[in-house]
Amino acid sequence: MMRRALMLCLLAACAMPGSSSLASDRDASLYQLHEKLLSQDGKAIDLDLYRGKPVLVTMFYASCPATCPLIIDTLRAVERKLDEPKRKQLHVLLVSIDPERDTPAALRKLADDRHIDTSRWTLAHADAAAVRRIAAALSIQYRKLPDGQFSHSAIISALAADGKIMAQSAELGHADPELLKVVNAP
Repeated sequence: MMRRALMLCLLAACAMPGSSSLASDRDASLYQLHEKLLSQDGKAIDLDLYRGKPVLVTMFYASCPATCPLIIDTLRAVERKLDEPKRKQLHVLLVSIDPERDTPAALRKLADDRHIDTSRWTLAHADAAAVRRIAAALSIQYRKLPDGQFSHSAIISALAADGKIMAQSAELGHADPELLKVVNAP
């Protein structure tokens, strides 16, 4: 309940000018941010590109040497625990925290190098302000280090079809049962 209350405060504080504030927990949706992104293919997309579908969303950066590859492996572990119909329905959105270096070309290279199925997974780039708003809404903290790397939290969020956060996990290396429960729900 505390995490949900924090999310509401963050979403309300980060709302785009002109957008309505969040009136209740029932209204909280990541999609209320209306952020514009670029996919690994350079295609302009909206943050809510998977509206109507179950989605796992997190933030990462392509040149990360340790945590981000583990995030990708964890997302794959969740997929492996799903039956085929559920796996085909699930989508994954990874938003970069490094808008300077993670161009669509850099994201495409990572997708190719890691054999990421971009028919259901999207690696996305956004401007620095949008990255901050999305990170705040997802309770992800990050900061750039002097060497160009990032210190960041690793939180995977399971969204309902309408963009509401149904579960979050900071567990890496295996499929968190709480995430599985949400993505396996009818």
